[in-house]
Amino acid sequence: MKKSWLKLVAPLFVIALIGAACGDSDSDSSTSSDTESSTETETTTAAPETEDTVLEAGTEAEGDVDTEVEEVAEESSYGGSVIIGLEAESTGLRPWEDACSSPCLVMMTSMIDRMVERRADGTYGPWLAKSWSPNDDYTAWTFELQEGVTFHNGNPFNAQTLVDMFELQKVGAVAAGVVSAAKVGEVVAVDELTVKYVLTGAHSAFPAFLYGVGLGGVFDPAAANEDFDGFSMNPVGTGPFMMESRDLDNETIVVRNPNYWMSDGDGNQLPYLDSISFRPIPDEGTRLDSLLSGTTSMMQTLRQGTIRDARAAKADGADIVLLEFQGNNVGGGQYNNNNPPLDDVRVRKGLTQMNNQDAVIEALGGTGISLPGTQWFSPDSPWYSEKVAAAWPKFDYDAGKALIEEYVNDPERSDGKAVGDNIEVELSCPPDPTLIAAIQVIEQLWSATGMVDVNVTNYDQQTHINYALGAPPDFMGEHGAHCWRWSSNDDPSTYLNTAFAPHTLGVAAAYGLDGIFSPLNFPNYFDIEMFGWLVAAIGTDVFEERYALYEMVMMRLARDVPVWYSGHTATMLATESNIVGVNGWLLPDGTLGAGFPSAVARWSQVFIDG
Repeated sequence: MKKSWLKLVAPLFVIALIGAACGDSDSDSSTSSDTESSTETETTTAAPETEDTVLEAGTEAEGDVDTEVEEVAEESSYGGSVIIGLEAESTGLRPWEDACSSPCLVMMTSMIDRMVERRADGTYGPWLAKSWSPNDDYTAWTFELQEGVTFHNGNPFNAQTLVDMFELQKVGAVAAGVVSAAKVGEVVAVDELTVKYVLTGAHSAFPAFLYGVGLGGVFDPAAANEDFDGFSMNPVGTGPFMMESRDLDNETIVVRNPNYWMSDGDGNQLPYLDSISFRPIPDEGTRLDSLLSGTTSMMQTLRQGTIRDARAAKADGADIVLLEFQGNNVGGGQYNNNNPPLDDVRVRKGLTQMNNQDAVIEALGGTGISLPGTQWFSPDSPWYSEKVAAAWPKFDYDAGKALIEEYVNDPERSDGKAVGDNIEVELSCPPDPTLIAAIQVIEQLWSATGMVDVNVTNYDQQTHINYALGAPPDFMGEHGAHCWRWSSNDDPSTYLNTAFAPHTLGVAAAYGLDGIFSPLNFPNYFDIEMFGWLVAAIGTDVFEERYALYEMVMMRLARDVPVWYSGHTATMLATESNIVGVNGWLLPDGTLGAGFPSAVARWSQVFIDG
């Protein structure tokens, strides 16, 4: 290893003790039952008769209907309340500390503003940060802040706020890993409304990290330090709404912030709504029914089957609006590369080749909506690679079975069992009817070899995440094959650099990277060469150079198969027809916002028409 390369890599991460996954990193498949017949099993295990077709860049499924972002409504109105059904409860609302998947983000965004937001064209624009610029080598970024902003409790927001927040973020269970990946070494208040993020190395995509709530979600550090645990039940941010009541697993109500800093294009103070109620309704059918019956006025889903049911309801006359978004998100699962027999690439690749993606997508209700995945990027992403798609081990049952047989008959097999003994694999997913159906397909395919004993387990979403995370100090996780989702429309560095850093301090030390590790490396997979490509990709802002490096990363994943893919994940917000502004809102500079990425609404400009 060249010393100059080590100097480039070493500053990337500091020691990070991260409590759980956040954002889009939740599951996409779940538990099993034994209701399918043997005839159906035989159908799904048959090897493909024709050669797989590689999807071309730009391809979309016929039913992938991404709702186009709308222009902002010319007239708006004040008052009223929205009740939204969410797929799960949020166990915590501390941006620096608590794991936050999609339903949590829907809730948190009402109270916690971000430093930057995303525009409809995919670029990052101002929110609490008014403007920004890097130095010549991208090792420092200076941000000018909005003036006149206060927290819900009346405390002012300024540059010192961000300095004080950083003291919590750099040791936060969630934020510490983000701080590390973003390479933030110090936050300096230049003056009252100017802050500088001093980095430990070059980072050309740094503003993308201030779009995520882990580093970019602004909270009152004084309130957080005064009541660290209580802040989770009563977040104090600068957002358009503030907490009124929180009844876990039942309802959380937020009310209008009368001192919100932002106004609409006509100078009217935002927000428009009086209140929002968030109700966790885990059952997909019940959540849709609650909207159709008027019990709620809005709902969120990340399940293709529910999207199909909502489309059918609308076709039958339901007066609802469907806001659909698929974007750059792929579901499947991760193998725990630390646990035998999954530490052997033959087993991982064999299991992957025995996964009939089309059958899994059909079980999820996604046929015609979702395309099979071959990488972390969807075919309509600028980062998608046809080369990677061709390299990914496609469904070939006989080839996968041969690899498992080779491992089973290896006298030096890693699980320590006798030659010829079956391998044991735990397959774990959260419980959900469509996910149960999908995981049945995988379980039956693997079990049908006669060489794989599958132990199916299921946990609620939060437990599922923590099971993959494991406990300090190693954060290794005891999971086996674990259902998951990855990726988003954000810059690739925001998730790849945390997902594939050294997964323990011991692994880091073995490569001369003392103190550099990320517990968010859930597959417990590390490749020093691939890690170098990830570091190099944030040392340049030339798209072609970055594309080539991320393509190399995806090619390495196709070779070593630390994860498997099902299909790209469709998401939806469904609303009563009189709710406006979810898909048409503006940034402070007047540019059009990104709508509702991954079914996460922005609430400041939502109103009820009539």
